Amino acid sequence: MLDLAEELHRWMEEGRAFAVATVVAVGGSAPRGPGAALAVDSEGTVIGSVSGGCVEGAVYDLCVQALQNGETVVERFGYSDEDAFAVGLTCGGVIDIMVTPVGTDAPARPVLRSALSAAARNEPTAVARVVRGPAELLGRPLVVRSDKGYEGGLGGHPELDRTAASEARALLDAGRTGTVELSADGSRCPGGLTLLVEARVPPPRMIVFGAVDFAAALVRVGKFLGYHVTVCDARPVFATEARFPEADDVVVDWPHRYLRGTTTDARTVLCVLTHDAKFDVPLLETALRMPVAFVGALGSRRTHADRDRRLREAGLTDAELARLRSPIGLDLGARTPEETALSIAAEIVATRRGGTGTPLTGSGTPIHHEEETDGAATSPGPWGRSTVPMRSSVPSLR
Repeated sequence: MLDLAEELHRWMEEGRAFAVATVVAVGGSAPRGPGAALAVDSEGTVIGSVSGGCVEGAVYDLCVQALQNGETVVERFGYSDEDAFAVGLTCGGVIDIMVTPVGTDAPARPVLRSALSAAARNEPTAVARVVRGPAELLGRPLVVRSDKGYEGGLGGHPELDRTAASEARALLDAGRTGTVELSADGSRCPGGLTLLVEARVPPPRMIVFGAVDFAAALVRVGKFLGYHVTVCDARPVFATEARFPEADDVVVDWPHRYLRGTTTDARTVLCVLTHDAKFDVPLLETALRMPVAFVGALGSRRTHADRDRRLREAGLTDAELARLRSPIGLDLGARTPEETALSIAAEIVATRRGGTGTPLTGSGTPIHHEEETDGAATSPGPWGRSTVPMRSSVPSLR
């Protein structure tokens, strides 16, 4: 739901009734992960996607039905040899989708409106909803924001709300969307209730050091991937907004000084394109000791060898140097700035998602890698592949 925050908030402000279909769990090879959403308003307007097209038609019908009867349901879609292109996932995976109506007088509407408004403003926001449990609890929202309180509730025991808020805050702090298993009274216990926690946090940062032609291309790719992109260079004649109109920020400063003073986190990507020792060495000496997601540096293998020697002389350890991606980028045979930017972006994605960078053709490796969890509260879903059609409502736990 939160991945459609801007559009859904606009629908809220316009007084539209709508239904939201949200992927709540996946198994095997599935096009989109938990939190992906599709919404349909009372006029039949559609936004978003839950499967890249595989089951959109059937999900649309479920949304229309939910608008008519006001009921929240969870449906499972899997591969079907007989009817794969009608309602099945042609990729062979399994997805569970929750469809929730949000009428103009729905009790949960004010809570969801607050969450969507905050998310649309890029404020850290998490929405927890029951996706497996008693039918009367399905879809009820509990919203956690950047403060310590919460809004709404799951409709059960007060301890359940407090525990759900605590789990949602943990995922919000990590910037992750995932599922949480709870017992009905709020204690952690698989087999009770399952919550989907959707987290929306400000976009991760990409900081590009070096105001060169390659940087201009990388800015465009970084924005396409959803990063907040900053270009930093100590030379004011090159670091200008006119040269980098698509960058969110253009900073004139010595790179290492700027990096030491700016805000970064575990999602931040640092791309060093200067390949000049007077900039690179102090910058990388700082970067490789910071808990960021990715540090890469442009340059030839000769440049890398000289850079490695200088960094060792500066006191960096083998473990710290092992974090450096240099020469930056995957081997695509890139020549132009645009091709080089693509190769850099490909390595960033592969590092983030656990990919190998090898061609999928003939590799036999999984197309969709399961992401590592950095907390006890995330799960990609318990289902493997299926060769039979699956479209059944999740039963209530009584």
